Amino acid sequence: MSTLMKLVAGVALGAVVSGAAIAEDYTLRFNHVLGPGELFHEGFLSWAAKVDERTNGRLKIEVFHSAQLGVEEDIIEQIRQGANIGQNTDSARLGTFVPGIAVVNGPYLVANKEEAYKLADSPTMQGWLDQLAADHGIRVVCFDWVQGERHFFTNKPIRSPEDLAGQRIRTPPAPIWQESIRALGAEPVAMAFGDVYSGLQNKAIDGAELVYSNITARNMNEVLNHANETAHILLVNFQIVSEQWYKDLPEDIQSVLVEECRGAGQATSDKIATAQDEAKQKLIDAGMTVVEDIDREAFVTAGAKAFEVLGLTDAVSQIRADMSN
Repeated sequence: MSTLMKLVAGVALGAVVSGAAIAEDYTLRFNHVLGPGELFHEGFLSWAAKVDERTNGRLKIEVFHSAQLGVEEDIIEQIRQGANIGQNTDSARLGTFVPGIAVVNGPYLVANKEEAYKLADSPTMQGWLDQLAADHGIRVVCFDWVQGERHFFTNKPIRSPEDLAGQRIRTPPAPIWQESIRALGAEPVAMAFGDVYSGLQNKAIDGAELVYSNITARNMNEVLNHANETAHILLVNFQIVSEQWYKDLPEDIQSVLVEECRGAGQATSDKIATAQDEAKQKLIDAGMTVVEDIDREAFVTAGAKAFEVLGLTDAVSQIRADMSN
């Protein structure tokens, strides 16, 4: 081969290598604790497909259900270390890093999914999320994934906070959950979700605060007979990745990742709202008593005590002021 041909070949090879570097591929391994039949899993798969399509395969999201990659707390630590891994989580866990974020899981902060979506426009919330990324290495991609209203499910009617006196109610272990349920009048008992049915059977707990579809999915109507529509917490989920990993993505891929997260989240939230109505009717047909005449004002007043105990009253005021503008 002549010197000229070698030079041309070298230039061509260099262009290919350069092009390959520019078109570098990325992978996100995304973990969640829900089963493969859950609407959230379907939504995550939709998110992955849209991102794959819009980035021409440059970013692949591999979705792992049923905590296949590990427990949530371990995944979050891997995220903080820069791993190409993501997790569906809640504000209570994120609140252990930036306390203000926990208010999203507090009593009566937002009334519906539309209000939850508006949180993304709150300067206060954005400030907390920036702090979470800068100080703790956790990037919130979006939090438009709303699982619905949580109610008290018991074996007696609940119409006011006084009716919860002495009732041992299962909650997740995070402080905002514990203090919220205590403020609303019950005795919180930290317990894994998978243990709730047996906990009710052996009388370790008297009830749980969950969404309707949780009850039908685990046949908890076999050990619970009252659905008390307190709607005390609107369950909002956060999708998180490593800040270090996120910053290494090209800007166009970052934009697609966020946009499609929001789109898939809102579409999934709409499906879940319908599913909650269907689950409620299924429980009524199975004989569960639905208590709708709740003293909502009394519950809202009682719930505010949780924010006081945790020192989050100012944080709540800031968020509500943002949302009213």
